[in-house]
Amino acid sequence: MNITKTRIYTISLGCPKNRVDTERMLGAFGDNMIPASTAEESNLVLINTCGFIGPATEESVDTILEAAEAIKDLNPRPVLAVAGCLVSRYGKLSEQMPEVDLWLSTHELDQWPGLAAKALNKEFTVSDKRAISTGPSYAYLKISEGCSHSCRFCTIPSIRGPHVSRNLNSLVDEARYILDQGVPELVVVGQDTTAYGSDLDDKETNLRSLIEKLLPLKGMEWLRLMYLYPAGLTDSMLSFLAQAGKPLLPYFDIPIQHAHPEVLSSMGRPFARDPRKVIDRVRKHIPHAVLRTSIIVGYPGETEEHFNTLVDFVKETRFQNLGVFAYQPEDGTPAGEMDQLPEELREERREQLMGIQSEISREILEEKVGETIQVLVEEPNDEWPGLFNGRVWFQAPEVDGTTYVSAPEDGMELKPGMMVEAEIDNVTDYDLVTLVK
Repeated sequence: MNITKTRIYTISLGCPKNRVDTERMLGAFGDNMIPASTAEESNLVLINTCGFIGPATEESVDTILEAAEAIKDLNPRPVLAVAGCLVSRYGKLSEQMPEVDLWLSTHELDQWPGLAAKALNKEFTVSDKRAISTGPSYAYLKISEGCSHSCRFCTIPSIRGPHVSRNLNSLVDEARYILDQGVPELVVVGQDTTAYGSDLDDKETNLRSLIEKLLPLKGMEWLRLMYLYPAGLTDSMLSFLAQAGKPLLPYFDIPIQHAHPEVLSSMGRPFARDPRKVIDRVRKHIPHAVLRTSIIVGYPGETEEHFNTLVDFVKETRFQNLGVFAYQPEDGTPAGEMDQLPEELREERREQLMGIQSEISREILEEKVGETIQVLVEEPNDEWPGLFNGRVWFQAPEVDGTTYVSAPEDGMELKPGMMVEAEIDNVTDYDLVTLVK
């Protein structure tokens, strides 16, 4: 067998949790892997797919077919491996896409090194490290797999299985490994991060104990928690978070999905029917907290009254960051079997709510003009030389706005991963424009 290094071209689709899986698959090669910039230059094309909703499935299939077309006439032809949620949801689609050499579901990731080595006819020493792909400014820490809730619109439990917490000590070791590479921000993710530890026999292991282990780690500037389900944000938990201090950010990503109790009940959401209660609890304990949420509009049975209640809720709550999604009916879910609202109406409601949110966001950001704030530099801006894209503490990567930062004229050099003090000079609906002081 050949032991030369493997050139891998990677496409990771879907959510941050999927990206962590991709990084683990790449990390398994250790020093035996070289990133390839195109499929044509590679020995292995790895596509980690998403199958959460219809459009994501279509994107995954299109991506596979495009990669297969790009490499079909090469000799030797790269191995084409397809992994992830598409495979877990629909199975190994060998008859539909015979061009694929290797299929891997989310439940088979531990078999990846052996299967990849066999497909490549190579040997390599398997590594248990991750190949961080998010650049020098942040990395995700996935603390659990799957979900044990039964939301009637969601395919995740059928794709990923029930909630399974990862070992606490292994998470701390992984976090330390990431920080040792100079990454300043850890972003904690899971389908429901507040459920961490609930499936373990050791009842002392939970999100609080994990945070307590992470906070002292050297090199961490920001610790951000995502996917905090309302039921897990109890007074006790919020009191702890309020007192934890730096580097934990007072940033709360709380997936509420709707505001009307009848819609929430129909959705099967696993918490009290009035989301105002959790918002009030958070703001009572942490008045300066920044809130983000995600909302679904056009769910089956959503009336004009239901939607107007949601609109009023968004106006009253004034989320700093808000994602709005038009409901997508999915096969295999109870909601997918219900009578559906017209697609045009669903999209119209999404656009209306996003229009309201854009005004709220701009108003909140305009209040910050003139403030001096820490900016985490991420990458050079593609369009303007000397301008960099970055984020401030209330902007999570990939889902929130961008902070544009310029260096002063005295020649200070900005680099990705740097944390700099900058003054907010201007704003758009969702973004900040700053100048390093």
